[in-house]
Amino acid sequence: MAKIFSVLGRAGIGRVVNPLGRTLVRAGISPDVVTVIGTCGVLVGALGFAARGHLLVGLIIITVSVCTDMLDGAMARARGYSTPFGAFLDSTMDRIADAAVFGSVAFWLGNTGHPASMAAALICLAAGQVVSYAKARAQSVGIECNVGIAERAERLVLIGVGALLYVVGVPYVFDVALWVLAALSLFTAGQRIVHVYKQSAGQRTPLGGGPAAPPRERHDDVAGSSR
Repeated sequence: MAKIFSVLGRAGIGRVVNPLGRTLVRAGISPDVVTVIGTCGVLVGALGFAARGHLLVGLIIITVSVCTDMLDGAMARARGYSTPFGAFLDSTMDRIADAAVFGSVAFWLGNTGHPASMAAALICLAAGQVVSYAKARAQSVGIECNVGIAERAERLVLIGVGALLYVVGVPYVFDVALWVLAALSLFTAGQRIVHVYKQSAGQRTPLGGGPAAPPRERHDDVAGSSR
């Protein structure tokens, strides 16, 4: 369900960010600048507001800032090319933003006497990093790893909906959302491990020096030697 929401959300937001992306490119603004600004916005919303319990304000700031994750992509498409550094920067900033969001939620829950929910938020934080790392590491060895029930967009949608329902007074829903997300994140990490295992079955990577050479046979026949 979260994946459906995220796809529909991306489709709707795309109608706004694509023209805006073209406008920013014409103005000479780099997608890398937008990536960094978006991450800074997430940090403000998470550390400045969500960590102090101001979930609604934090949620609004984070949601607007996360949309830049689509804006920088739209700018790259409007420009007609991407760069290796841009892809690296985008992935790195995503990890920082995710850590800020779940770390801030865990901090707030711990300070308000909700240790179980804090544990769920920490599991989400750790498992989410593993999910993203598994994909990047798989790609580094030549294996595509786009599988998984709870990718980054789905994780952000679930925690965002849970926080919004908590703000409007629905009890326990935020706690349930965190535990569901924790379980889905762990499951997704497992999915990617199994996927890479199957894709790499039978592959071998030669190590430096190759197999050890067999020992040379010693000849003691002086007459047959060339010495």
